Amino acid sequence: MANPNRFYTYAYLREDRTPYYIGKGQTIRAYQQTGKTCRVPKDKSRIIILKQNLTEEDAFKHEIYMIAVFGRKDLGKGILHNKTDGGDGVSGYKFNEETKRKLSEIHKGLLHTEETKRKISAAKRGKKNCLSKLWKITKNNGEEILVWGLYGWGKENNYHQHGLYSVYTGKYKKHKDVIKVEVVE
Repeated sequence: MANPNRFYTYAYLREDRTPYYIGKGQTIRAYQQTGKTCRVPKDKSRIIILKQNLTEEDAFKHEIYMIAVFGRKDLGKGILHNKTDGGDGVSGYKFNEETKRKLSEIHKGLLHTEETKRKISAAKRGKKNCLSKLWKITKNNGEEILVWGLYGWGKENNYHQHGLYSVYTGKYKKHKDVIKVEVVE
């Protein structure tokens, strides 16, 4: 059974460190773009966890409170880009089998037209994907780390880029104490 206290609230900050979005989530929600009314900051230091180890009900309450404190811009009452007063969402929603199949095909690119595939390819051309993705690194002691930019993290922590990438592709079983590297997003 999942931990009932797995939820948290978070804020996205402007460069002047004032919040522009308040949200509620679990796991990596604060770092995902999906379903949000505004952009996730590129500079991940501008994402802060406000409260953690909350039940979903408490996380909703805190989200509502924080949105009320800073106010919504669309209502002319504050500085946040949130489009609701908070407390809404669908944690734990279960897709039916047909929807799961369609989503799987979309993610595999099976439902993209050739034109869409060309556009995606052109957009990715020349970009270093390892720099802009969220990665989960698992160490042999069970510790799991979420990082933006695999190579930057590796350099800062004395891991070789080739070794980390080789663990990711399955060429190596481990690199130093890292036993698993996977893309989260």
